[in-house]
Amino acid sequence: MHLKTHPWRLSAAAAALALAVVAGALGVSAPAGAAPADINCAEPVTTAPTAQATVSVASTSYGNVLVEGAGSHAGCSLYVLSSDAQPFACSDNANLLNLPCDSVLWPALLTDGAPIAGPGVNPTLLGTVTRNDVPGLGAVQQVTYAGLPLYRFLFDESPGETEGANLFDPVTSPPGTWFLVEPSRGRIAPGQAQLQPETVGGRTVLSSAMDDSFSLNGSQHSTFPVYTLSTDSHRGPDKSACDGACTLHWAPVLTSGQPGAAAGIDRRALGTIVRSDGSHQVTYNGKPLYLFYGDAYINGLPYGTARIDGDGAVTPWGMFSAVPLP
Repeated sequence: MHLKTHPWRLSAAAAALALAVVAGALGVSAPAGAAPADINCAEPVTTAPTAQATVSVASTSYGNVLVEGAGSHAGCSLYVLSSDAQPFACSDNANLLNLPCDSVLWPALLTDGAPIAGPGVNPTLLGTVTRNDVPGLGAVQQVTYAGLPLYRFLFDESPGETEGANLFDPVTSPPGTWFLVEPSRGRIAPGQAQLQPETVGGRTVLSSAMDDSFSLNGSQHSTFPVYTLSTDSHRGPDKSACDGACTLHWAPVLTSGQPGAAAGIDRRALGTIVRSDGSHQVTYNGKPLYLFYGDAYINGLPYGTARIDGDGAVTPWGMFSAVPLP
């Protein structure tokens, strides 16, 4: 899954560093009508739209996904947020980075009029939702796909970049995971999950490999411990007891196709189940796997260390446990 359920665990010093990086990323703006090489996908939303937005499709390592199809952000990747089922989890509310989510961190895709479906886009899934919370803009229309609002990402500077894919974001309220979107049915496009061993606190446990394209600190890919849920065995082999509010803290490990296994992992133990929303969750020895939001960190920075804080957690949904490996 290139699963970068990407965590931002920020102390005051870390927040200051992130703000400095954010400020640097906003130093260049793409003029209207810019040539593709000059397009700045990170450009914040500062004005109301004056034209219809176009949504198109591009081929990526995650498969075919939605991108902006025209204008000064043509080719920029588009994302949905899992917790936007509770509308506008990405808003202008106060957050750890002290920057508005919907205009700077994840600029909302706005439109003046009905959005246009480019080649490969299912026009019946395109829609709009009215927003009154984008700073300084009043009432504007945001483009939706299969009912979920679409956004760009601050660190996708150029067309074709997918740094926001599978990024767990506690800046939003409630927290959620950002995904690219496949065009045919509007489902998320997580890519192939990669499972591997990880040693945390002297223990070797099963982990999910994270995507390495996020460039905040130039770190290589990281891994996050995965967990099983005690009550899943009560629901049968193809069910998950963690849904709705549970997934805001315990994100399912999702995949497109069969998950991959690194050396030391029994590939035969890996499988998938289909969740209620149609996504495919990875299983190990028949039990669905999850990530814990409290393990969040940015690998490679002084304040970031591998964590396994979810092991043994007793929740309203059951007890979550790490998966020990020999």
